[in-house]
Amino acid sequence: MSGPAAGTARADATTDVVCLGESMVTFLPSQPGRLADVPSFGRGIGGAESNVACALAAAGHRAAWVGRVGADGFGDHLVETIGGYGVDTSAVRRDPVRPTGIYFRTATDRGAGAHEVAYYRAGSAASAMSPANVPYEEVFAGRVLHLSGITAALSADCLELLRELTAPRPGRPLVSFDVNHRPHLWRGGPADASVLLELARRADLVFVGEDEAEEAWGIVGAEAIRAALPEPSVVVVKRGSAGATVFSGRRPGPRSSNAGGAEKAPASRSTGGGGAENAPASRSTEGEGAENAPASRSTEGDEAEMVTPVPALRVDVVAAVGAGDAFAAGFLSATLRGLPVQDRVRHGHLMAAAVLTVPGDLTEPPARDHADRLVALDDEAWGRLRLGPGWTAADRAPEEVRTP
Repeated sequence: MSGPAAGTARADATTDVVCLGESMVTFLPSQPGRLADVPSFGRGIGGAESNVACALAAAGHRAAWVGRVGADGFGDHLVETIGGYGVDTSAVRRDPVRPTGIYFRTATDRGAGAHEVAYYRAGSAASAMSPANVPYEEVFAGRVLHLSGITAALSADCLELLRELTAPRPGRPLVSFDVNHRPHLWRGGPADASVLLELARRADLVFVGEDEAEEAWGIVGAEAIRAALPEPSVVVVKRGSAGATVFSGRRPGPRSSNAGGAEKAPASRSTGGGGAENAPASRSTEGEGAENAPASRSTEGDEAEMVTPVPALRVDVVAAVGAGDAFAAGFLSATLRGLPVQDRVRHGHLMAAAVLTVPGDLTEPPARDHADRLVALDDEAWGRLRLGPGWTAADRAPEEVRTP
């Protein structure tokens, strides 16, 4: 296969982002309580990678989802619903034998002790994805390929597929990898969660939470996480209510690159909302508080690595599900538009806030001009923002955004 150097965002691609992974039909409870006590459930869809694809498509980008579903009604529902968001599903394959995965969950936060999830995904169609049956031409058709660690935990074949897709090769697009550590999936899985570190080191852009890095790898703190991931051009360390810290550019000292490009991805030719020419200008941190200013460090002969901490927003949470996927979508959207690192993180926070203020995994994102206005706020105004249900309404004036 021939093409651009591995790790660069393909300027000639007709698709902005291809997302590969399992999507399932999810059953959402009609009321709070134990699964044993919930009388009825509403049907929705859930899947880290398809969530990202849907959010990107809703934000005006050309997104595709590659997956495998059963030849059943649930598979029909997934393909039709995801396609309804404007996502290209033409590369989704049907398994004539294995079923589409489903799961039930309670209304509580995933991190809460009372949270319950009942998965029925063992032996699912998606768990049969492998290097032998995935359409590589479609997988590598985008400027960015987005993957997650969830896929690697589904089966030995899925793990081998992730290793293949993250391997350096001619024609490989920029690879985005969300660690997405799910401990229950690794119990009795094809390997242990340490393999997620191997996969992350082969990517160009990595999303990882401080909590999951500690749980999966025993690594504590943003600096230590970056030290364990020297190869990716960009590492986004999510720090919960503290916000996120982004390490971008060249890390001081010897470093084996994955060909980079994530920190300087070319602007997208996306439809529906304009591009980088309408983006707010980068804001200098000169004169601002040092705690929010991007720091740089370098050694002689090295390009400086930028360290950019960005505070989180205050949000009136309705359901803490799907926020990580939405954050990744917001960050990727701003990356495709060629925005500065701080703006990419802020767009990630805003996209996450949109999902946190609704019951399900997906919602309509804020209009691009609305999000751009909020992203352009100075640090003090950003710190005053408090977003609640309904804040993404397109006809809402900026002054109506809830502030203390």
